[in-house]
Amino acid sequence: MTLWDGSFPFYPGTNACFPFDTTWAIIASVFLSALVTSIIILPGIRGKGRLFWLLRVVTSLFIGAVVLTIQFTRDWESGWVTANTSYKSFSLAVVNVDIGLHIGLAGVNITLVGNPVNQVNETINYNEHFAWSFDADYDHSYSKSLEKGLPSPILYVAEKFTTQSPCNVHRQYRISSRYASITLWMALCTWLISILLFSMPVLLYGGYMFLLTAVLMLFSLLFFVMVRNIPKCPIQFGPASLKTDYGRSFWLTLTTGLLCLLLGLGVIVLNSVHPQKLKLVFNLDEGRREDVDGWDKSHLPAESSSSEQDILMVSLGELCEVTATKL
Repeated sequence: MTLWDGSFPFYPGTNACFPFDTTWAIIASVFLSALVTSIIILPGIRGKGRLFWLLRVVTSLFIGAVVLTIQFTRDWESGWVTANTSYKSFSLAVVNVDIGLHIGLAGVNITLVGNPVNQVNETINYNEHFAWSFDADYDHSYSKSLEKGLPSPILYVAEKFTTQSPCNVHRQYRISSRYASITLWMALCTWLISILLFSMPVLLYGGYMFLLTAVLMLFSLLFFVMVRNIPKCPIQFGPASLKTDYGRSFWLTLTTGLLCLLLGLGVIVLNSVHPQKLKLVFNLDEGRREDVDGWDKSHLPAESSSSEQDILMVSLGELCEVTATKL
């Protein structure tokens, strides 16, 4: 938890600043490398199904990147408020600030941005992360923040999520986020299995795995939504109230889950109604036809020419005459 010093970028349109996460960079690099490799080998794909092949690759990489990345995002639930509030404890200074609350599966991020940034002879631009994963101690992080003397708005919002808070939301968020994370890891596994089944190719079972991936992603959303059914603790800054709503990660997960659902159902329906069209999409018929043609040409005996047939007939006739004379 550190004061923002300009070393990491703002999210456009929100004034929120988040530290550069190397995990996101690694995930993006891996999937972009896979996409570039697929484009490079595209000219080597035989037949007219190259476009379908590239579309399948792009769709699969997009789904895998989303399922893996949203584990580490911090905007499943977000909210902003602009308020005039006291800056620090035991100080009469009042500042005008934007206060943001961003809830992820691993904890909360609280941002504090001044309007303007430079006030009371300080640069007011903070981004603090408080983790509540099972290997982290949220209350200990909050105590350390008190010792550091962080601004009062950050401490006030962070205190709402402690285990000792009357709001009593810490346990609910922690458990629901844990189950949502587990189901997303399972969705990543089923996505990998579907890729393997499609490449074998076992199209019907690949469609089933896509369908299971969608169900797991939607269940992760259901686990997270259950937290919003509990009574919310008001976060007030004078007359202004900080309220949160579903963030970009939530809607991205929902969109990707529905995409997997449509793709899985499409594969299953096409396999039962129009299996030939499904094979055309996966470029199976054309490849098999080329293999069969090549096998026929390489294994069928060559046709003998007419002159060779005449010579063979003449030789057989002479052989019969010679044999009859001897008898």
